[in-house]
Amino acid sequence: MQGSILENPLENTGRLLEVTVAGDEGAVRLDRVLALRAPELSRSRLKALILAGQVRLRPADASAALPTPLRDPAYHVEAGDTITIDVPPAVAAEPAGEAIALDIVYEDDDIIVIDKPKGLVVHPAAGHETGTLVNALIAHCGNSLSGIGGVRRPGIVHRLDKDTTGLMVVAKNDKAHKSLSEQFADHGRTNEMRRGYKAFIWGAPNRPHGTVDAPIDRHPFAREKMAVRDGGREAVTHWEVEDTFLGRGGKPVVSLLACQLETGRTHQIRVHLAHIGHPLLGDGVYGPHFKTKANALNLPAQAALAALGRQALHAYLLALEHPVSGEILEWTAELPADLALLRTALKATE
Repeated sequence: MQGSILENPLENTGRLLEVTVAGDEGAVRLDRVLALRAPELSRSRLKALILAGQVRLRPADASAALPTPLRDPAYHVEAGDTITIDVPPAVAAEPAGEAIALDIVYEDDDIIVIDKPKGLVVHPAAGHETGTLVNALIAHCGNSLSGIGGVRRPGIVHRLDKDTTGLMVVAKNDKAHKSLSEQFADHGRTNEMRRGYKAFIWGAPNRPHGTVDAPIDRHPFAREKMAVRDGGREAVTHWEVEDTFLGRGGKPVVSLLACQLETGRTHQIRVHLAHIGHPLLGDGVYGPHFKTKANALNLPAQAALAALGRQALHAYLLALEHPVSGEILEWTAELPADLALLRTALKATE
């Protein structure tokens, strides 16, 4: 049955597209069935809507049940299933400039380096169409960013997670964008590119330094997560212990690592450290089962961790070759206030 467009009675998010699976589509995957039954939406748009939780299922044998969100494009549907797609209203093709304050560490005619605060999304995406770093950069740099790296990501050559703080570099012209993109793709193997992170982790590694060399791919079930998986993309993280903090029982409970990336995969440090049994403090995605360990912290540290509200990760070091002059430039950024408070509290004794 061909899908029909319905008004959304719940919220002003555009429209609802309803599709009933006929069973003769020649495929059982959710994304492929929707591509046939909702041809007005591109495959990439459908995938984005699925991953964003905008697609819901009412099975044929449960007509009275509330629709269930589907987040897996490969989910197998059955004849008679009713699928609703919540299609948000159209947004401007190009982000608009917004007066958002930036902590600028360095700027010239070719690049700008900023110390990104927590809570700032790098570029517009579903659910974050405004209030991003890109919106701030457009307002700050004006038309110079136009067309560099695409309209949705002008000048962006790398990114930090929304709640990861620290240093980012942005290109201000095509020459700079090309050079920086090549440097980040090389990841310092043959050039001077270096990226360093401070990471507060649960527990204490059994050696002073090490390397996690484990491929990363999309999580097989939770599509918003990444995971170490055979056949994934190469991912290498080097780490070194900088400090260890004792808990209320006098045993090591938290460590501070300095990490350097040899590759740049999504959530790489978070995934790798969780993989070796030492997830980041405050990481509700990759370390949720470690919440009870907070009871081993001293009371000031418990309060600082509760107030943190994010993963304890900060990009403190960035070194690269200037795209025009060829000069090797290096910047460092001190821990932001919330992580500095956490470190001080971890050192406190009762």
